Amino acid sequence: MTRRRTAIVLAALAVLLIVVVLRWARGPGGEEGIVTDVAVHVGEVGRATVHRYVTAYGYVEPAPPGGSQPAAGALIAPFVGGVLAEIDCVEGRRVTAGTVLFRLDSRIAEVAVAKARHELEFAEKAFARQQELVQADGTSQRAFQEAQQRLDAARSDLATAETELAYLRITAPLTGTVVRLDAQVGQYVDASTVLAQVVDLGRLVVTVAVPGGEAAGLAVGKAAFLGVDSAAPRGAVTLVGRDIDPASGTYRVQVSVPPAAGFVPGQFTDVRIVAEEHRDVLVVPEVSVVSRPGEGTWLMVVDGDRAVRRTVTVGLREGGLAEVSGDAITEGVTVVTEDAYSLPEETKIRIVGR
Repeated sequence: MTRRRTAIVLAALAVLLIVVVLRWARGPGGEEGIVTDVAVHVGEVGRATVHRYVTAYGYVEPAPPGGSQPAAGALIAPFVGGVLAEIDCVEGRRVTAGTVLFRLDSRIAEVAVAKARHELEFAEKAFARQQELVQADGTSQRAFQEAQQRLDAARSDLATAETELAYLRITAPLTGTVVRLDAQVGQYVDASTVLAQVVDLGRLVVTVAVPGGEAAGLAVGKAAFLGVDSAAPRGAVTLVGRDIDPASGTYRVQVSVPPAAGFVPGQFTDVRIVAEEHRDVLVVPEVSVVSRPGEGTWLMVVDGDRAVRRTVTVGLREGGLAEVSGDAITEGVTVVTEDAYSLPEETKIRIVGR
């Protein structure tokens, strides 16, 4: 057999093989058939509660005053100037409201109090004498009134002296922890000197800025998680600003910090706020959802030994699950998962692991 005849025979065999393959891949009526034995992984349509979150970032700080509660933090400063004589607190220690934390040099104020008390005693005795005389008609009405005025003035002077002495004892305005201490015995201080900061660590908030386009659905009371971990502490939205910052286009939002979360003022954290929640909806593994521009969104639903395309509408997505709805999509239906993207509209399949 010549080389030319051999080449012709081989070409004819190749054409015959192509024809056989094409006929095998078509149905009896000449239409394209279903490709067989495509190995796929599957999952099921289930039910779950899914959420839409707004993620923002901010710093932990004391809760502001609100309702019947005062602010959860305070900067401690003296009412008057003077020399710091005693420090009765330690950074990191808890203090009770009303506890004396600092004392200024009070020697002059104590002398003024002692003098005012002595003058009050003298005025009380003089007034008592005038009361006795007025009953016996032994004094004039004018003398009686002057004694009354001196008594009132002495009482006022004592109250003033005692107040000035009290100003030299600086007390805690709330029960909390001394988180910062900036004072030394012997230094001169005045009303602008911050000696310490006291914070109620059980009442902290995180203040975040949420972009205006993401703020829909946010409201006081909505759940929020401090961190991205699944075990992140859960707080709640306590404030949603009513005005938008024109410079950043964001709303001011505050989230409460659970008391046992271990956060401290000044700590930076991310916050996931639940903006939307859909309870007990149909969900599928997110990898089973296929979307293509111009073609829509669908699932490959398992029907016997075939996978068939079914158009769906996708809602919220969370934790690898996607909310879906559509005709013939019910709980328990089997769908192709990670292999769905490569399948045609209908095909014969072989489920991996069965």
